[in-house]
Amino acid sequence: MNLQELLYKVSFVKIIGTTNVDVIDIAFDSRKVKATSLFVALKGTQSDGHDYILETINSGAKVIVYEDIPIKLDEKITYVQVKDSNIALGIIAANFYDNPSEKIKLVGVTGTNGKTTIVSLLTQLFSIMNIKVGMLSTIHNKIINKITPSTHTTPDALQINFLLNKMVEQGCEYCFMEVSSHAISQCRVLALNFTGGVFTNLTHDHLDYHNSFAEYRDVKKSFFDVLLPSAFALTNKDDKNGMKMLEGTKAQKFTYSLKSFSDYKCKVLENQFEGMLLNINKVDVWVKLIGEFNAYNMLSVFAVANYFSLENYEVLTALSMLLSPEGRFQYLQSEEKITAIVDYAHTGDALKNVLATVNNVRTNTEQLITVVGCGGDRDKTKRSIIAAVACDLSDQVILTSDNPRSENPDTIIKDMMRDLDPVQQKKLLVIIDRKQAIKTACRLANPNDIVLVAGKGHEKYQEINGEKFPFDDLEELKQSLNIIKQ
Repeated sequence: MNLQELLYKVSFVKIIGTTNVDVIDIAFDSRKVKATSLFVALKGTQSDGHDYILETINSGAKVIVYEDIPIKLDEKITYVQVKDSNIALGIIAANFYDNPSEKIKLVGVTGTNGKTTIVSLLTQLFSIMNIKVGMLSTIHNKIINKITPSTHTTPDALQINFLLNKMVEQGCEYCFMEVSSHAISQCRVLALNFTGGVFTNLTHDHLDYHNSFAEYRDVKKSFFDVLLPSAFALTNKDDKNGMKMLEGTKAQKFTYSLKSFSDYKCKVLENQFEGMLLNINKVDVWVKLIGEFNAYNMLSVFAVANYFSLENYEVLTALSMLLSPEGRFQYLQSEEKITAIVDYAHTGDALKNVLATVNNVRTNTEQLITVVGCGGDRDKTKRSIIAAVACDLSDQVILTSDNPRSENPDTIIKDMMRDLDPVQQKKLLVIIDRKQAIKTACRLANPNDIVLVAGKGHEKYQEINGEKFPFDDLEELKQSLNIIKQ
C-alpha cells in the first residue's frame, strides 16, 4: 500500500522525505522488519523502539514512524514524526487491512472478571443460530471453526486488524472480543469501529500497571467514551462502577442486573453443580453454567442477542445449550465422588465468586480444599487478599506456585501470608511445587469432598524464569484422582 494511504487520519508532526513509497509490511518489533517495511517505534515498559531504528533500516525498512527524531537521518528513508506512536500504529494497521472493523459487527467486552466467558458464550450462541462469527479471547482466537493460539487477552493492533480482515474474508458477520485495560491504555483498540461495548464489573486488579484503582476505572470508562452514537453500551448496573461507564458516552445505553431495576433482569431460581434455573425477563430457562457470576454473564449474552434482534425464544433455547469456556468452573468427579474444579480466578473477587458458588451448592458436610497461588511480576497488592479469601471460604487451603515468572515463589507465598490472622493460618499448607500441591489436595479429600484448583484455568504451561514448562491443572487433577475419561 502507498504510504499516503497508510497515513490517512494519522495526526503527524512532520514528514521528512517522500510519501510516494509503497509499503509491503508493517512492524513494531525490530526483529520482524522485512524489505520495504514501515517500522513504528513504540515506547514500551521493557524497551524503546527508538533504540532499534538504525537496525530496522539495515533490515530494509523504508519508512520510520517515531516520536523522538533520530540523531542521524538517512536520505533514502522517509521519517514520519507523530505525537503518539501507539495511536499512529492503530490507525496505520487499520488502513493497511482496509479498515475491517467497519465491515463486521464488532462487540468489545471489558471489565475485571467475566470477559472470556461472555465472549465465548456469545460466540457459541451465534454459532448455534447458524451465524458466522469470530472471537478474540484470552483462551484462543477463532474464525468460524478455525482456532489459532492466543498470546494476550487483547492482541496488538496489527494482529487485531489482521484477524478481523480474515474474518471479513471468511464471511463473518460478527466478532466478539475481550478488551483489556492494557489494550485500552496502549491504544490498541482506539482505531477500531465498535458496534457495541459490554461492561462486566470492576474489582482490584492490574495495579502493578495502573497507578491507582481510579486510573484503572477511568481507563475502562474511556472505552465507552469513544463509542459512536450508532453503537450500544451495555453495563452491569449492580456493579458500583457500572453507571459510571455510561457517563459521557454517545452510544445507546442499556443496563442489566440481578439486584436492581434495569433493562434486562434475571433471578436465580435454582443453583446446583449440574446447572441453574434462571428467570430472564420473566421467562424461565435452564442453563448448564452455575453461580451468580455466571447468571450475570448469561444475562449480558441475552441482552446482546436481543439488541441484534435475534428471536427471543431461539436465544433462550440456545442459552440452555451453552457450555463454560475451558478453565472457567470446569469440574469433574472421581469414582470416589470427589468433585474437582479448575477455575481461572486470579483476583480476590473472582475467587470469592467461585468459592461462594461452591458453598451455596454444597451441603456443608463435605470438605472444601482450595489450591491457589499468585503470579510473579504482577500486582503484589492482591496477593494477601487472595489468600484471605481462600482461607475464609474454604476448609483447607494449600498455597502453591502459579506462574512465578522472574520472582522467587517463596517470596510470593510470604506476600500471600503476610496479613493472615491465626484462625486463617490454621487452615494453611504451603507446597511450592504445584504438581505436588494438587496431588496432596486430592489425597486429603474424602468421598464427596470438593477440590478447587484456582488461578491458571485454561493455561497449559507454568512460566518460570522466562521459560514455559508444560503444565495443565485439569490433567494433573485427572491423574491424581485416577480419572481416565471426562
